Amino acid sequence: MIELKTPAEIQRMHVAGRFVAEVLSEVGRLAEVGLNLLDLEHHVRGMIERRGAQSCYWDYAPPFGRGSFRNVVCLSVNDAVLHGLPHDYTLRDGDVLTADLAVSVDGWVADSARTVVVGAAAEEDLRIVRATEEALEAAIAAARPGNRLGDVSAAIWAVARDYGYPVNDEFGGHGLGRTMHEGPHVSNKGRAGHGLRLRPGLTLALEPWFARTTDRIVYDPDGWTIRSADGSRTAHSEHTVAITEDGPLVLTRRAPGGKQAHALPADTPIAPASG
Repeated sequence: MIELKTPAEIQRMHVAGRFVAEVLSEVGRLAEVGLNLLDLEHHVRGMIERRGAQSCYWDYAPPFGRGSFRNVVCLSVNDAVLHGLPHDYTLRDGDVLTADLAVSVDGWVADSARTVVVGAAAEEDLRIVRATEEALEAAIAAARPGNRLGDVSAAIWAVARDYGYPVNDEFGGHGLGRTMHEGPHVSNKGRAGHGLRLRPGLTLALEPWFARTTDRIVYDPDGWTIRSADGSRTAHSEHTVAITEDGPLVLTRRAPGGKQAHALPADTPIAPASG
């Protein structure tokens, strides 16, 4: 189902979006060598609880996956790119970490993802992160009233081709609003001028993700974590975007420098994971 939002409803989604941006800025600040993914999960859980928000991933149970997702954030490392199940893993120098967070605040949802490199970054890892970020900006620029959904998909695909990365179209972007997943599906490759006509009030999570040398994916035994089939490294960038009369409005944009005004102070300790 596709539901167009009123300007007031978009503003309520923007409240959720600003909080999601704040949390992902905090994740980027904390992602250092020696950090355990479970500690990061529990830290994000605490931020959500203090805000009085709800994670859209907690108890998420789609057709794929083995049982309900019993965490609040997806954390994917290196060749893992989507739905990474937080587990007992300590980040190492050069790891590529993707955090994907969808949160509801007062009944309205925002969804965003970012990929960061921990410690010393290899140029090829920075390159694929940069490619997803540029593809996301191209998709946002195409998300204008009167354009079609295929224009958004084609914009992502064009950046991937320019960088030489293959594109998987099994998982992509989606509508959202009162719930994390609404119509329509937004493929990461498509044909310009085709598909649904974009109208003001449409709210979309746009999320280009690439693997360096394959478009095929495999699942971990946990039934959730999705990896590149050949073990090549990955990256994922996502924003929630509202289409307005004046053009696209990014609801999850992080503040310059990656730090939001309400993020925890830099010297705030991370509580150890308790389970």
